[in-house]
Amino acid sequence: MEYFPHPLSRAESDALAVRIGEEMSANGFGLWAVQHPSHESMMGFVGLTPVSPKLPIASAQEPPIEVSWRLARQWWGQGYATEAARAAIACGFGRHRLTEIVSMTAVVNQRSINVMERVGMTHETRDDFDHPALDRDHRLRRHVLYRLKNNALVATT
Repeated sequence: MEYFPHPLSRAESDALAVRIGEEMSANGFGLWAVQHPSHESMMGFVGLTPVSPKLPIASAQEPPIEVSWRLARQWWGQGYATEAARAAIACGFGRHRLTEIVSMTAVVNQRSINVMERVGMTHETRDDFDHPALDRDHRLRRHVLYRLKNNALVATT
């Protein structure tokens, strides 16, 4: 939880699980539970989710779709986030025919920035923003936004 304001309470975690299920039903995609084949416990989650309408990058018409990951610390630095993010992106561009996928994190989260770059996403500083849910002086307030276009679809639309 190094790059999140606080660990989720049980009620917040339960609400997140409900929201993930609702998004999966509504959109046909969502956040996938990730489990290592040789371990019983969940590693975390990775997948696609609509960007919150509360964020400055959200469009009034159709929210951008974000590839997102959250893995337990013991799984960091082993390539699992990159591998799973690539699978989620392939699903978004292939099965769901998305034209663009975004990802965001606090500017201090270099590990996630590295994942975004490894999966081919690009960063333009004009897209960076202050997260509206965080206090002005919070160390996680400033966020970077990375984008990846589905060039096969963009060229045909």
